[in-house]
Amino acid sequence: MSEDFIPKQDWRRHLPAGVRPYTESAPLAALFLGISSGFPYAMIGATLTTRLAQDGIDKKAVTAFSLAFLVYNLKFLWAWIVDGVRLPLIGHLGQRVSWLWVTGTLVMAAVINLALVDPKASLWATAQAAILVGVAGASFDIVIDAYRIELLSPRQLGVGAGMSQYGWRIGSVAAGALALVVAEIAGWQWAYAVCAVFALPAMLTTVFMGEPARHREAGHRSGLSELWRSVSEPLIEFFARRGAILVLLFVLLHKIGDTLANLTFRLLFDDLGFSNTEIAAYDVGMGFWAYLIGIFVGGAMYARMGVRRSVIWCLWLMAVSNLSFAGLAQIGHSNAFMAAAIGFENFASGAGGVCVVAYFSALCDLRFTASQYALISAGASVVGRFVTGTSAGALIQSLGYVQFYLLTTLLALPGIVLFMLLVRRGYVNETDG
Repeated sequence: MSEDFIPKQDWRRHLPAGVRPYTESAPLAALFLGISSGFPYAMIGATLTTRLAQDGIDKKAVTAFSLAFLVYNLKFLWAWIVDGVRLPLIGHLGQRVSWLWVTGTLVMAAVINLALVDPKASLWATAQAAILVGVAGASFDIVIDAYRIELLSPRQLGVGAGMSQYGWRIGSVAAGALALVVAEIAGWQWAYAVCAVFALPAMLTTVFMGEPARHREAGHRSGLSELWRSVSEPLIEFFARRGAILVLLFVLLHKIGDTLANLTFRLLFDDLGFSNTEIAAYDVGMGFWAYLIGIFVGGAMYARMGVRRSVIWCLWLMAVSNLSFAGLAQIGHSNAFMAAAIGFENFASGAGGVCVVAYFSALCDLRFTASQYALISAGASVVGRFVTGTSAGALIQSLGYVQFYLLTTLLALPGIVLFMLLVRRGYVNETDG
């Protein structure tokens, strides 16, 4: 279905220009796709942690379940299947639609399976069930990301990325909250079973929107040599582009400073003597709303300013936001300065996340959207998490908080320089996508 899914009525003309794009059908579809994308992550995150803790499982065993999240970082290994393999029987519905229904069904089945296991009876069976949810959820994400990118027009990529992130937040928070309420009333088995319905928004979206008009067939493969082409062609196409190495370096490095800083905020707050109530009010409460505002502004920036200027502005915002925590560390316990630092950082992260995700989406060849976006998103997160996660604490002990946050600001500069080089050399086109 096209933009006519939502009739173009006069009321739209009265909306502010920055709001109007959010009322179009494709960005609204991205919201529902995001809701379904967010819920499996919640099922193996805080929700499962709470369930295990309430069942009296040892804390070391509980934290070990975080390994289930690693599956999300490995999804690029099988993303090519979504591009290159046509499903029997339901494949006539379309490559994206058929895979979205299959992976959505697998997510529901995996969550119900996790509901049926008893952690007290078998922790290993519970771990296996959690990993299955991770695999199914990551596969669901592969298709959702490809469907979203191909459904949105190039001008809608920023707004669509913002709506998708709104949806992800809604899906993860709503599923987590619903699970707690249902578990209190009827037990954890029913809690997980009920939350399985969060897969439906994305699946039902395809009923209204159909197969994305921008989807391009990669060519369906059979036989080992042909299957190998399905794996290799997305990589060959990407690295055959002008500036591919610079793009790859930007993907790998642009988020290191921001990731390094984000890992340590709670350590800083604790060492500065902020109470749990203050942290809840400013970090959780105010930060949440600042992030949502940042997402909205990021989508509007991308739509009005284009990819080049919006990404550059947001990269600078994310870099400078780290300086505010150097200031907080220098000043010490100050509620006003903490509120300013948290608000600025979350606003910058929200806006930057939208513009950078939109740029990454535009990088994908429409024949290999699932494979290339899975690879790009994995590269953008894995390096930062592994490199910074093992060094943040040691750097703080060696440098102190003020110098540490100054360092994170400097570490953001290579990403800015790389993107400016990409723009200067003509490798970033406003018509990409």
